[in-house]
Amino acid sequence: MIKNYKRLLGICLLILTALSSCKNSLELTPVSNLSDDSYWKTPDQYDAFVSGVHSRLRSHSGNFMFLGELRADIYGNDPGTTASFTGEASQGLERMWQHSLTLDIPGVSNYGGFYTNINQLNLLIGKLTTTDIVTEANKKYYLGIAYGMRAFYYFQLYRSWGKTVLQTDFIDAGNLDLFNLAKGATPAADVLKFVREDVERSLASFGTDYSIKRNKAYWSKAASLMLKAEVYLWTANRTGGTADATVAKSALTEIRTNVAGLGLVTASSNPQLSPFADVFSTKGNREMIMVARNQLNEAEMTFIPGSFTPQAGLIANFYDSLANRKFNVVSENYGGLLRAPVRIATYRKFSAQDTRRDASIQAAYSLQGNGSYKIEGTFLKKYQGQQDAGLRKYTNDYPIYRYADLLLLLAEAKVILGESPAAEINEVRARAFGSAYNAQVQGFPNQPGDSDARNAILRERLYEFVGEGKRWYDLRRMGDSFVFANTSLPATESYKLLWPVDRATLTNNRALTQTEGYPQF
Repeated sequence: MIKNYKRLLGICLLILTALSSCKNSLELTPVSNLSDDSYWKTPDQYDAFVSGVHSRLRSHSGNFMFLGELRADIYGNDPGTTASFTGEASQGLERMWQHSLTLDIPGVSNYGGFYTNINQLNLLIGKLTTTDIVTEANKKYYLGIAYGMRAFYYFQLYRSWGKTVLQTDFIDAGNLDLFNLAKGATPAADVLKFVREDVERSLASFGTDYSIKRNKAYWSKAASLMLKAEVYLWTANRTGGTADATVAKSALTEIRTNVAGLGLVTASSNPQLSPFADVFSTKGNREMIMVARNQLNEAEMTFIPGSFTPQAGLIANFYDSLANRKFNVVSENYGGLLRAPVRIATYRKFSAQDTRRDASIQAAYSLQGNGSYKIEGTFLKKYQGQQDAGLRKYTNDYPIYRYADLLLLLAEAKVILGESPAAEINEVRARAFGSAYNAQVQGFPNQPGDSDARNAILRERLYEFVGEGKRWYDLRRMGDSFVFANTSLPATESYKLLWPVDRATLTNNRALTQTEGYPQF
């Protein structure tokens, strides 16, 4: 019994994190009595486990953000300063945007913790392929989720570390630490091949089921198609060329054709918010394709106040020039630590007429003796959460895929295919500028820099996805030269395009080796 308890301990923890989103009628064996013989016996137990892997996906949102954005050109202390404008120190986060990571300061450790959920997905896949407990339709739906989510994790690992441990079998919960296995990393090319195969397994499992369930918080066929487009655009920009761009375009077109109700949010449900800002305040809106769900008293985006918003008492020393007011502790109450301020230079890249600027980034000013304002710094504003008993709770959903992403990936595919990306880019720009939009001025290809379509798309994605873990991956997908042109990483240190493996991981798994270029362990 003790052995069985250990084996299912990981399952118990996974399910307990998901109870708030499970059915009220869900019946679970008490944790103290749960064993492999008593679980996997009812459809509700499978449903609870699927809910659990989504809860664990949500817990990885912070590392998705760090891996996908912190090394790009969005964050950092402005020239001449060593701390944020409010005086809060970056405490090591600067190593990411300065590209000075080491095995002792790796930025993200233990491969982001992603293998904990990969392990659960392996278990789910194994159980689903041998069970007759759930209906055939649900079995296929769950397998579509599991293969798609596993591919998503491995694509994160591939883009960040290149080679990585490819584990497809469940590891007993009594030995849940994957890195005690003494298993070496699989070559990067084979990891990417596996990602493609898992995506196809996911799509085949979903079949004709294009539904997006749980208010956009469950993985779906649309999410797998978005992932497929990302994967094939990655290779299209390298050696895959038009053949892979065609695959990406087809995947994105399939979503537009078969998933009803998707589109940009162009009218706000809150008169105080622009349509763009409303995208992040209204849950399950038509623009979201896949989100990590957060709810009051259930889960929050704790990594936002942990690194991206200032302490209330410190921001209260500054002014919001647009509102012509001084910040105050009561209404701001960000309750954060500004370890990763947005660069003023990032804020200034936006047009003042672009509603995405002030919905995504908050500027802070000092008031000069002559009554004028001087900008002192900026920080992430996209996730405002909600007020609860005098505290700000960061309960926004974290977007993984949304319709604007689909449009701009489709524009990218079209550029590679020699087609015009104007329709997709201009749909995004028209929403961004609202009533100020003038196709002859803001429309593609009429803005400065639009003559280079790839750079135009990269710029549009920067404006659109600040705070969504996209920018570093976007630069890397377009090609190494875009990274070197837009960040402080020099071409002479190209090995730093990948992340170092941390000391603890290398110690626990002696079959692993350090990422090439970094000092070997």
